[in-house]
Order: sequence, then structure tokens, then C-alpha cells
Amino acid sequence: MPYCCQCGTGVHAADCFCGNCGAAQASTTGAGASPNAGPRSTSAHGTGFWNARNASTLCYIPWFGWIAAVIALASNRFKRDYEVRFHAFQGLYLFVAWLLVDWVVSPVLRLTGFGFWQPMPHMGGGILHLLILAGWIVMLIKVRHGEHYRLPILGDLAERSVAEQRVG
Repeated sequence: MPYCCQCGTGVHAADCFCGNCGAAQASTTGAGASPNAGPRSTSAHGTGFWNARNASTLCYIPWFGWIAAVIALASNRFKRDYEVRFHAFQGLYLFVAWLLVDWVVSPVLRLTGFGFWQPMPHMGGGILHLLILAGWIVMLIKVRHGEHYRLPILGDLAERSVAEQRVG
């Protein structure tokens, strides 16, 4: 499926304009057009590997997405890109939630005898870890489909963080 050359939303090959932003699309139905020649850009920032959609997606790679999030937040390329910055902050907060569960909640639950929260003690995880891992996977899918999805609590924190940086 081709993507809008302006905003990255999925468009049909026969569409002349994007249904989301209204940008004119390159036609791929001409006589000499190759099947792969359609609009492939996922953002106004170009078609290279480090485009807005890929940067946002990399922020949700389990356990390692924080690295991409820090790079995206420090990059001048995405300094004014709300979506990338939102996903970078949300990915960072998801990683911090993992660390809090791993370093604080899990040891406290083990010490207090609430072992049922730790169905896999040999892996150092439990139900809370599985929920965070599910959050990473859901966000990977949502971002790849071009959807803006806010996780409960973390999405609000991410929006506040992006808004504070715009003002400051």
C-alpha cells in the first residue's frame, strides 16, 4: 500500500489526493509506471531510513527503544515534529515504567508475599512486565499503521512533555 507523500497516511494507488491532508499524490497508474514507483515517503522529512515514521517506530522497540527516543528528541530534524516527539516521549515513559516495575514493584511484591504477580520469577518478570511488553507491541503496530494512539497515563505525560518544549 502506498503512503501519502506529505503526511504518511496510507492512500490507494489510484488516489489523486490524500484523504487525510489533501496533498496531491503522484500517479502510479500511468503506462510506464512501475509498481514500486508510488509515493513512498512517510513524512515531509524525506524517504531515507531516518524518516518520521521509522523514528517513531524505533522508539517502541522493547528494551532498546529508549536509545532511538533520545536520538529523536536530540535531533534537529524532528525538533518541530509533534508526532515523532510525542512517540519519543511515550516510548521513554514506557521504558521508565518497565524499570520501575523491574527495580521497585517486583522486589516489593516478592518481599510481601504477592508471588502471584510473579508467574515467571526466573525471568524476573510478571503480569506487570507482560502488560508493558504488550504496550510496546501495540504501539509498534499502531505507529507502523500511521495511527496516533495514546497509552493511558503515559500518553498524557508525553503530550505534556511535548507541549512544555514548545513553550520553553
